[in-house]
Amino acid sequence: MSLPTENRLAIDYLTAPEDYRRQMMEDVRRGLTTDPKSLPSQYFYDARGSKLFEEITRLPEYYLTRAETEILIRHSDELMAEITPEEMVELGSGSSRKTVLLLEAMHRAGGYRYVPIDVSPEALKAAAAELFSVYPWLEIDGLVGDYAAGLDRVRRRGRRLIVFLGSTIGNYEGEQRHALLASVASALTSGDRFLVGVDLVKDEATMVAAYNDSAGVSAKFNKNILNVINRELGGDLPLDAFEHVSRWVADKSCMSQSLLATRDLAVTIADLEMTVTLRQGEEIHTEVSCKFTREGLDRELARAGMKMERWLTDPEGRFALALASPV
Repeated sequence: MSLPTENRLAIDYLTAPEDYRRQMMEDVRRGLTTDPKSLPSQYFYDARGSKLFEEITRLPEYYLTRAETEILIRHSDELMAEITPEEMVELGSGSSRKTVLLLEAMHRAGGYRYVPIDVSPEALKAAAAELFSVYPWLEIDGLVGDYAAGLDRVRRRGRRLIVFLGSTIGNYEGEQRHALLASVASALTSGDRFLVGVDLVKDEATMVAAYNDSAGVSAKFNKNILNVINRELGGDLPLDAFEHVSRWVADKSCMSQSLLATRDLAVTIADLEMTVTLRQGEEIHTEVSCKFTREGLDRELARAGMKMERWLTDPEGRFALALASPV
C-alpha cells in the first residue's frame, strides 16, 4: 500500500497499518498491566507529537540538535567524500531538517537516493514533499513503519550509508539496543557505513534541563502519548491528571521520563476492553534517553558486528557522531 503525495512521490508502508495498530494494542495492554507501568516512546509521534518534538529541538535548553548540527556543518562533505554512498537510509527521519546537510554533501559526492523511515506518515509525507521540491535530483523512497523490525526489507540500490541522528539510539536500552545495532550491521555490506549521533555524558543539570524545559514543551510532548491512546484506542486518560517527570538515572547513564498520576484514577480503554487503575503518585514510564562515552559505544558497536572508524564531536564536547563499518 502507498500514500499518494505531491510531486510524483510515493510513500510506502514498511509496516502495514493494521499490523502497526495490532502492535500498539499489544504494547499498551502489556505496558499498562505490568508493575511498574510503561508505554513505548514510539507512540509519541503522531502529527502533533512530531511538531512538538520539532519545537523542542529549537528550545534554548535542548542543546542536542544545535551541537549535532555544528558537527554536520563541519564534517558532512569530508564524510560523504570518504564514503561516496549511492543511497542514504535514515532511521526515524522526522522532519529531515538536519539531514539536508548530508543530502547536499551526498549529491556533491555523486549520491542520489534517500530512504527516510519514520512511524509518522504525516511527518514523512510533509518532509519528503518539501525535500523533493528543493532537490529535484533526489530520488526519495519514503517508508512508514518500525525500522527496528523492518530494516532488512529495505531494498538496496548501491553503496549504502545508514544514518541515525539525534541520539535516538539512546531511546533503546540493553538488549533492545543491541538488537537494533545488530539489525543495522546485518543491513550493511562491504563498503557501506553507519553514521550514528549520540549525546555524551555531561553535568547532570544540563541534561535534566534539556528534558524539562521552562516553556513546558517537553511536558506537552510527554503527555501527547496519552492523546494518541485516547484517539487511536478509545481511551479516556485525562491529561490534566498527569505530571511530567524527568530525572537522571546515574547507574544506567540515562535520562528517564514518566507521567505521574496526581490523583487516584480509573480509566478505560474501549478498544482494549480494559480498565486501568492508578494510585496517586504512581508513574507510567514513557522514555529513556541514554547518554554515551566513546569507549562504551565502541564496545557496543563491536558486539553488534561493527567497528568504529571516526569519532566527531562539537567544540564543547557535548555530542558526537560516530562512523562505523561492518566487520
